[in-house]
Amino acid sequence: MILIGQYDSPFVRRVGIALTLYGLPFQHQPWSVFGDADRVAQLNPLIRVPVLVLDDGFALTDSHMILDYLDSLVPTPLFPRAEPQRHRVLKVAALGTGLADKAVSLFYERRLHQTTSDLWEERCRRQIGSVLSALEADRATRPGPWWFDDLTHADIAVACALRFATEALPGVPDPNTTPHLHAAYARLEETAAFRAIYQPFFVKA
Repeated sequence: MILIGQYDSPFVRRVGIALTLYGLPFQHQPWSVFGDADRVAQLNPLIRVPVLVLDDGFALTDSHMILDYLDSLVPTPLFPRAEPQRHRVLKVAALGTGLADKAVSLFYERRLHQTTSDLWEERCRRQIGSVLSALEADRATRPGPWWFDDLTHADIAVACALRFATEALPGVPDPNTTPHLHAAYARLEETAAFRAIYQPFFVKA
C-alpha cells in the first residue's frame, strides 16, 4: 500500500498512525496538493489527501473511508464493531475531524487572502471554540488514559486535529481552557507511533 500526502495534514497523519499501530506495511509518498496537484489529481479528482493506493492499484480517498477499510483487515479495529461503543467513538472522532476541517479553513482564509472575511473568520473561530468546549467537557469526565476503554480512532483524530490547530493557528486552541484535551494529546504525542508519523507544520514565506 502507498499512503499519499504530507504528515502535517491531520487527515493524512491519522491514517499513517493507524497503519503503524496495525503493523500494516506501507510506503509513504509526501505529495503536496499544491506542488504535486497533477499527480494527486490522477488518483483523486478532488485533489485532496490522504489517498491510499492499494496493492492492486485501487485508490481509496477520504480518511474515514480509508480507516474503515484498514479496520476490516485487523482483528481488533480502532473503531469498535459492537454497539453502543461504536457510535460513541464515531461521534468523538467526527468532532475531531470537524475541528481539523475548521482549523484548515481558517488557516487558508488567512493565508490566501490579503484581506480576510471577518464574517467567515468569526464563524470558523466560533465553530472551533464550540467543538473544543464540547470535547473538553466530555474528556474531563474520563479520567483514564484513553477516551474510552482502549485507544481508538477517537483519541487519534482529536490529537491530530489539536496538534495541527496548535501549530497552524497559534493561540486559537488555548491550553488554559482545554487542560484535559491538551494533557491527553501530549501523552499521545510521546508514543512511538505518533513520534514516527509526524511532520512539523511549516508555512513557506
